[in-house]
Amino acid sequence: MKPIAFRTACIGAVAVVLSLPATARADAANADQGTAGGDHTDRDISAHVSLPGQERISFTGDGTGGSGGLTSAENTWTPPACYYAPMYTPEEFQAYWDDLSRGVYSSGWPQEDKDLLRQNLEDSYGEEGEYPNYNIDKQGEGMFWQVVRNEEHPDYEARYACEFRTFWVDFGDPPPDLPGVVDIATLAELAYERVRVPDTEIELNPDGDQTVNLATWVWLDQGAFEPVSVTASLDDYGLWATTTATPTTLTIEPGTPDARLHPASGECAVSGDGGIGEPYSQGRSGEEPPCGVTYLRATHATGSYGLTASLTWEISWEGSDGSGATLPAGVFETTHEITVREVQAIVR
Repeated sequence: MKPIAFRTACIGAVAVVLSLPATARADAANADQGTAGGDHTDRDISAHVSLPGQERISFTGDGTGGSGGLTSAENTWTPPACYYAPMYTPEEFQAYWDDLSRGVYSSGWPQEDKDLLRQNLEDSYGEEGEYPNYNIDKQGEGMFWQVVRNEEHPDYEARYACEFRTFWVDFGDPPPDLPGVVDIATLAELAYERVRVPDTEIELNPDGDQTVNLATWVWLDQGAFEPVSVTASLDDYGLWATTTATPTTLTIEPGTPDARLHPASGECAVSGDGGIGEPYSQGRSGEEPPCGVTYLRATHATGSYGLTASLTWEISWEGSDGSGATLPAGVFETTHEITVREVQAIVR
């Protein structure tokens, strides 16, 4: 697609924004904020512009309804910061440009700028343009793709590493093999980003305050943690990837060096039935728990200890073409405030 732009004399934040499709308008607004001089109130066309297109990636699965997202266990993985995905049908794209151009033509912009916009639209979407009549005759046969900025990505600059571009892809055709264009591996990563897992709500015995040198049993009931999955799909293109998170290990950090972990590593494996450790039962007070902690110092002088329970989830995915791989493990943790009292022996 030929870039549509006004003459340099009208360059400024508003001019740049008006010259580009929806996603690029947002980019230009960020990049050029505050560069326009003078009063442009007579050129405000925001009320006339239709909403931007929406990426057509669907997300389904039992992993979308949990409490929180996962953090990469090794801090080596982040989701895609930007990518190219289907955004507009021909009718939506035409409606967008019709609304935008109508606003420009009725605004206070100089006539030469209006003429330039009209000519650029004709060159791109006219009868002899790259996409004649916005590909209306191909409605239902494909979509216009544009860049998507991942607003949840922590690296602002990385979100804008993908340059603005518009291209058409027929349904059933593979997307072009270009950097950043959504493929099955990208869908797997986008699904991973949306995985939500249950809170790590551990059971403790004794319940409530703990006692110095008395083992605290830690466990999670059977079935508390089972694999969860999210599927990301480009339905009209027959592409999908299902990302599955499987709980493997609960790691306990007592919140103080004055404690002894059970086992010594503090890592308690998730059993095949989705449980962790064993519930305490009467008569086992002298045993070492399969998962737990023994505090060696009371908290009356230091304040409560923050016991952290971190559940590690292994990540794997499979795609619509039979491909598959693993992604870095994720961790979801919760912290429990623990008060430890000291039992005073009475000397008779």
